[in-house]
Parts: sequence; structure tokens; C-alpha cells
Amino acid sequence: MQETRLDTTRIRAARRVIDPIFLDTPLYRCEALEPRLGCAVSIKLETANPVRSFKARGTEVIASLLADNGPRAVVCASAGNLGQALAWSGRRRGLNVSVVASRFATAAKLDRIRALDARLELVNGDHELARERAAAIARYDGIRLVEDSLDIETCEGAATIGLELVDPVPAFDTVLIALGGGALATGVGHVVKALAPEVEVICVQPLGAPAMTHSWRRRRVVTTDSTNTIADGVAGRCPIPAVLDDLLLVADDAVLVQDASIIAGMRMLLHHAGLVVEPSAALGIAAILEDRDRFAGRHVITIVCGSNVDVDAYHRWVGAALIHRS
Repeated sequence: MQETRLDTTRIRAARRVIDPIFLDTPLYRCEALEPRLGCAVSIKLETANPVRSFKARGTEVIASLLADNGPRAVVCASAGNLGQALAWSGRRRGLNVSVVASRFATAAKLDRIRALDARLELVNGDHELARERAAAIARYDGIRLVEDSLDIETCEGAATIGLELVDPVPAFDTVLIALGGGALATGVGHVVKALAPEVEVICVQPLGAPAMTHSWRRRRVVTTDSTNTIADGVAGRCPIPAVLDDLLLVADDAVLVQDASIIAGMRMLLHHAGLVVEPSAALGIAAILEDRDRFAGRHVITIVCGSNVDVDAYHRWVGAALIHRS
């Protein structure tokens, strides 16, 4: 296999600097889902932590490096989850964290960023405009810009999930990974292909935000003018070339799913697994729902990557009478 930007030795070392609260997350067979999906399904649960997503695995690596020898101030663009994670990791290590987000981002995510003492700036546009603004702040203030998926630490932090999937020998044959900027997909994909190459790595993206999937299929960067999906955490328009290069080496397939299937997946995870998840975390279930024949008879792992969801929106999508405001 050609080499990606990632290094398995560094990934193993990353586990030593990531707070243990984010490591060794639950991995279990969810038999209640299986009659409805027609395959064996295991869940890797990345939501039972202080920031309710996998993102802190990467920000822990970045923040530990900066705390040891680097600038004390950082800025990132975020749809919400990266900003929370960087704020948590930075506060723990005495870093000054700024986050730029779209004013259309999920309100609950923005509230958590503020609660974690980060400076939050909102832009009147989408995530790509937030990325441009964060880069401008970093240049003007001379501080560290954290770029999700481009910064190798974000990928190698996420890749520690892969270690937990394949150590020891995996009992599954397929892993379904949410695809946005690519940190999760390239990180987990790198480890799986390095240590368990027989496992099929399938990336899943919303039909309304298809840029990275189109890029993977055409083997070149393809951008889109807009996005239209409820899965805000993976709604990018402009893939990063270096990340695409890595994805081309580790992904066996990339598929697109409809928002209706994402909502159906969220309902199934609530009613049959007891999990409240954000749309991005239901992409794997959505992929199975849209192509049951492909997965019939397989043992599939899906990474439930986040649960930062707006309660009102969740009610509208899922009709969850069981979920109430506290």
C-alpha cells in the first residue's frame, strides 16, 4: 500500500497524551438493530465523553503539543464539534482558544463552545466562510490555526479509534465511517488498512453535501457551490487535496445517502439502541438502509461519532416524545 500522511507509530503514541476519558470507548454488538437491517451490527460509541463526539481525540494531541512547546493561542473554524473539543482540550492546558462558526450552526453546539470559555465569532455564511475567517485571524494575530483534517494531529487522533477496532484481531468485515472533511475516515481507514486490510472501509456522506465523495470517485478535488443537508457536521464544500490523497489510499468505497435515510437511522438508534445522535452519527445506519442487499450476511461496525443535537430539531426529525428539555 502506498503511504498516507499518517504514521501508525505516532498514532499509538497519541494514545499516551489523549485524556483517558476519550479512549477505549464502548464497542458492542447491537442485536436489537439486526432484524431491521439484515446484518450483524456493532456500534463504536464516541458520544459518552465531555464533548459528545470523537473530535477531542485530535484536539488532545494538538493541545498537548502546544502546551509543551508552542503558541498559547489557537483558532479554528468549526461546525460545532471541533470547536467544543478544542475549547475543552485548550482550557485544560491553559490555552486561549478562539472558534469561528457559521451563525447557522446548531445552537446547542455554539452554546457549549461558549460554556467552555472559548471566544466565539460567528460569520454570516457557511463553514467554508468560517474557515477563511479563521485563517485570517491566525495570520493577523500570529496564532496557531487548527485546520480539521489538514492538520495531521486531527487525523491521527481520530485514528486511535481504529486501533481500538482492530486490537485484537477484528471480528467484523466492514466499517462504515461518516465522511466530512476526512479526519475520521482517513484516520480510521489508515489503521484498518494497515492492520486489518481484509476489512472493507466504506465512507458515507449525505447526498446534499457530496463534495468529498465526488472527489474520491473522480480522483480529483471536486467542489460544490452549496450544501443542503441536516447533517451539518459533514457539510463541507471544498475538499482539502492532501486529505483526498489519503482517502484515495484507504477507502474502498464512498457512498451518498438521502436525509430521509439519515432520519430513519436516527430513529432506529433511538428506539432500538437507546441512543440520541446527531445526523452525522446515523450515516452508517442510513447506508445499510439504502442498500440492504449489499450488507446482508456481513458483520458491520458503524462509528457513532457525535450526539450534539439541537433538541427542537431532533423533535422535528425524529418525533421523539421520550426526549424533553431538562
